[in-house]
Amino acid sequence: MRHPHSSLPPGFRFHPTDEELILHYLMKKLSSSPFPVSIIADVDIYKFDPWDLPDKAVLGEKEWYFFSPRDRKYPNGARPNRATSPGFWKATGRDSGRGGMHFNIGVKKALVFQRQNKPSTHLYLLSDFLFQTHTYYSSYRF
Repeated sequence: MRHPHSSLPPGFRFHPTDEELILHYLMKKLSSSPFPVSIIADVDIYKFDPWDLPDKAVLGEKEWYFFSPRDRKYPNGARPNRATSPGFWKATGRDSGRGGMHFNIGVKKALVFQRQNKPSTHLYLLSDFLFQTHTYYSSYRF
């Protein structure tokens, strides 16, 4: 497989808007449409410690992007399972809709990582972009 950087022009930076992430990347992923360049890695982010995720990304120095499956905490429930071995991702703030004035194309949810038994370890921020399916797109930031 060819490294994705080889087909990118010098100085390329990947800084899509929330709407671009949903419309041009997440929707393509959900419809199994091909991408011209593999910029976003497929990683089950809950199987890794947050400090190990940057090594799994295709691009990025301060911000990383992943496609990740969304598991349920309970088989018949709607609650997502966000547990990892050393801790969990906790939802914070309000969900914010993304899209036009009259409709939403997705939802952005802010999550912070907390270690087990240590309530104030918010060193990592994860933004979930949901599109009413079982798969979601996440942006991982320090």
